[in-house]
Amino acid sequence: MMTQYVDSADFEYPGPRSGPGCCSIHALVPLVVLLAATAAVGFAFRSPASLPSGLNPGSASSLDSRIAPLFTPEVQHWGGAITAWAGEAGIDPNLAAVVMQIESCGDPRALSRAGAIGLFQVMPFHFAAADAPYLPATNAARGLAYLRRALTVAAGEPRLAFAGYNGGVGVIARPEWTWPAETVRYAYWGSGIYADALSGSASSPRLEEWLAAGGSSLCRSARQRLALGD
Repeated sequence: MMTQYVDSADFEYPGPRSGPGCCSIHALVPLVVLLAATAAVGFAFRSPASLPSGLNPGSASSLDSRIAPLFTPEVQHWGGAITAWAGEAGIDPNLAAVVMQIESCGDPRALSRAGAIGLFQVMPFHFAAADAPYLPATNAARGLAYLRRALTVAAGEPRLAFAGYNGGVGVIARPEWTWPAETVRYAYWGSGIYADALSGSASSPRLEEWLAAGGSSLCRSARQRLALGD
């Protein structure tokens, strides 16, 4: 089977296309720059009790036990694992499921043209030398650690965390009009799907929109990879 490449150019997103593949423009921002930018826009870390549902610093037992039914079958295939991985990271499993949905639709061998790898489309520099990047548990650990970091910088705000996961945590403190177009689109898809998941809905108009814009091709490849059939 040919490698499924994941790239924003494969999707008919609203607005202009720009930027490399998902999770491929992450950058390590110097601490002093990050703190200064954060202060400039008035970000402050809130207490755990006040954080939105995306960030849960408590134990895994305090998190939802399963992902919402609206995710595609390819992502549902990983439902139990997503719950376990999210519990280890201290985040909502539905938030992790949204990232997997958009990044790979559950294809563990997905590879972007920019080099992002696996279920959570993690760039190679996030892995240790001894890591097996395509191993689902390893890929999830690295990807969700970055998502957790993005949530912390975003003070638990899911939409900003999605932007940070795609564009690097440095974009969180910047005005949205300075974000790369790909990051704007990523936050649009992610926040809409996540809101539908939190509402308890069995379907998601934003997810259907993502599928129609090109996500269905990604899911078709994942379905073949996982031998789920039609």
